[in-house]
Amino acid sequence: MSIEVRSARHCQRPLLRLLPLVLVLLPALRGTESTAGDAAPSGRRPNILLITADNLGYGDLPCFNADSPILAPQLDRLAQQGARLTQFYTASPTCTVSRASLLTGRIPQRHGLTEQLPGIEGNYGRGLDPAEMLIPQVLGRAGYATGCFGKWNIGFAAGSRPTERGFDEFFGHASGNIDYYTHNYNRKHDLYRGIEEAHVDGYSTDLFADAAIDFVRRHTSRARPWFAYLPFNAPHFPNARNKAPGEPNIWQAPAEAFAKYGMDPGTRDERHRYRAVVTAMDSAIGRVLQTLDELAIAENTFVFFYSDNGAFMLKQRGLEVASNAPLRDGGVTCWEGGLRVAALARWPGNIPPGHVVDQPLWSPDLFVACARLAAVQWPADLTLDGRNPLPLLTGEAARSPHGSLFFKYRRHAALRMGTHKIVRTQPTGKWMLFNLADDVSEQVDLAEAEPDRLERLAAEFTRWEGELTD
Repeated sequence: MSIEVRSARHCQRPLLRLLPLVLVLLPALRGTESTAGDAAPSGRRPNILLITADNLGYGDLPCFNADSPILAPQLDRLAQQGARLTQFYTASPTCTVSRASLLTGRIPQRHGLTEQLPGIEGNYGRGLDPAEMLIPQVLGRAGYATGCFGKWNIGFAAGSRPTERGFDEFFGHASGNIDYYTHNYNRKHDLYRGIEEAHVDGYSTDLFADAAIDFVRRHTSRARPWFAYLPFNAPHFPNARNKAPGEPNIWQAPAEAFAKYGMDPGTRDERHRYRAVVTAMDSAIGRVLQTLDELAIAENTFVFFYSDNGAFMLKQRGLEVASNAPLRDGGVTCWEGGLRVAALARWPGNIPPGHVVDQPLWSPDLFVACARLAAVQWPADLTLDGRNPLPLLTGEAARSPHGSLFFKYRRHAALRMGTHKIVRTQPTGKWMLFNLADDVSEQVDLAEAEPDRLERLAAEFTRWEGELTD
């Protein structure tokens, strides 16, 4: 039974207001579609741990790039225990928009939040349309305890805050990037528990991991399954506007992260400092995963990790020390370096250890995955761009559930269909065509050599645009 339904966006609003009445639990969702998305074989619905990094490069982790100098043993271990997704895409190459797409299962042109929220006014404004349905709203009505710990970045006005959007608990920040230790954003304190300001000492990466661990421990002793959303602000680049006058604008990490490299915490080498930030995040993730082991719940917990978008390559700032190798360019572009991101998944007994998923999937698919895992349905006329990724993750399917993937951000646009991709960097510019199977770095433009293929992909892009404007 297929649960991915397309319809006009404007039709959903009245139904969303009646959401508590129309969401119903489904017994097993077994039918013509693979049963990989159903509850665990024991009959217990799995816990769900969704972890995001912030601007991590595709080539930063050793499990994606053997030449990476970064130490990330916990994420390496996660890759060995589960699946490594080598063709996973974010729906947008910037933080705000990508997070909105993750939580709604819908691409930006459908949910309406297409730009990064700017400054205090933007981050503390409405942001994402409050009528949009989020993952925690679906899972909460399926009986899940829900918690968010980290970067929100999709609006923090009254009615837009996490605990007003389906999360039972929230500990984190409203903005795009806070100082790791002072928790300031543009000189405004930006750390909250629920909707109240929180003043806590510590390194933000560790604070968010600690909050997630506390949530997991408290809810594991209860009968309810849980959903923990852990969106780190690491390894986002430092922001000079978050610093006091005269304070250096450098990457921040605890001394123990530098010690793992034998480095002085006072080093001013930005490459070394960035490595420590990633390693500190890796250690924090390891503590969360170790908690699952200690509580004997790892076997019944679906874990997914990915970066919200590719690392930024805006070289004029002098802070671009991450790696998207072997991909082209980075964040805020529709080249592969902005859209294709490192992603890992683990669900013991369902996802084979060491599995490699080399087919296109994207972040909106996680909305569908969560609903399938929870055995829950949503309003039938809610248009989703996500598809069920679980058959690919478990090895029950060999091909992507997507015929094509559509991307637009500012002047950039792209479409992937099969192994080929078209890109343009201006709305009136010519399409470039690349065969990603042979040219993942997007160096050889095939537009002139393969005009028929270019026309087919361009027509598919036009079809998407037509659907989105209907």
